[in-house]
Amino acid sequence: MTDLHIRKIDFRFDETIPFQWLPSHPKFGLMANAISIIAIAFEKFIVTSTRRAIPLIKDPAVAEEAEAFLRQEAQHAKNHRKHVAALVGQHPGLQQTVDAAVASFDKIIETEPLEFQLAYTADLEATFTPIFKVMLDHEDKLFHPGDERVASLFLWHFVEEVEHRSSALIIYDAVVGNPWYRTKATRKVFRHVNQVYREILAGFDEHVPANIRQAEYRNVSPDGVRREEILARLPIPTAWRDRLEMFPPSPFAPASNLEMLTLVYRLLLSQVPNHKPAREPLPSFADIWFRSYDSGHDVTRFYTSSSTVS
Repeated sequence: MTDLHIRKIDFRFDETIPFQWLPSHPKFGLMANAISIIAIAFEKFIVTSTRRAIPLIKDPAVAEEAEAFLRQEAQHAKNHRKHVAALVGQHPGLQQTVDAAVASFDKIIETEPLEFQLAYTADLEATFTPIFKVMLDHEDKLFHPGDERVASLFLWHFVEEVEHRSSALIIYDAVVGNPWYRTKATRKVFRHVNQVYREILAGFDEHVPANIRQAEYRNVSPDGVRREEILARLPIPTAWRDRLEMFPPSPFAPASNLEMLTLVYRLLLSQVPNHKPAREPLPSFADIWFRSYDSGHDVTRFYTSSSTVS
């Protein structure tokens, strides 16, 4: 029996949703908006490829895990579509950006074998627990100060990613069963997903005015994040920071140097053969969220409805 739970949550977003939902940490807010678009495209990809894989799975328990996994991902995609639709309603040009991201993942479905599709999902999903642990370990700074509706969407999505952290690899092992092929695919996988991410950020720069974004492509691109996080943690005089056009806070500013080094280590570890996501350290916030949901609180307004949960 699978341990995954299908939580059908109806998030509601309208024209009052701000594009920059986290003004206190706008670089993180911009990054999260890009994740929302990737979620629509990637999770459609997951559902399609997993449905193709299920008939090839001989173990009924793994098939049940796969079904629960794709149903969770379908819920994520549904609610992220609502969030992104609210943003597109205010900035119609963003629809081009969304369509391009979806088309990029659709092309993988059309041109790559199922074994690569499953390796792609397993590779990317393996990175989520260490990344989301850093984010959720600092939810008081990276989510709580922002628009509660958008923050609650990401909190729900990220804790469920932690919950099904092993699912993609379980499916891959059942169908493909070659841990070295997954590792070999890593470079191609991350070259693609980073390109999609960059194109989304470029779309933000093109279609959303700078005063609304409050951050730019150069701040949160893969190279930009590395640059910002390294320079932000060095004892550089303020004058030099100004010359380098560094304006705090960096995307992961609340995290310590040790946490960031640990993140890099665990991201590398996630791509080695025979990696076991079940052994990953988990964010304590996940348990708080699950207790809140199980207690019947409205998790679409997490901070308001769950203020008594500890």
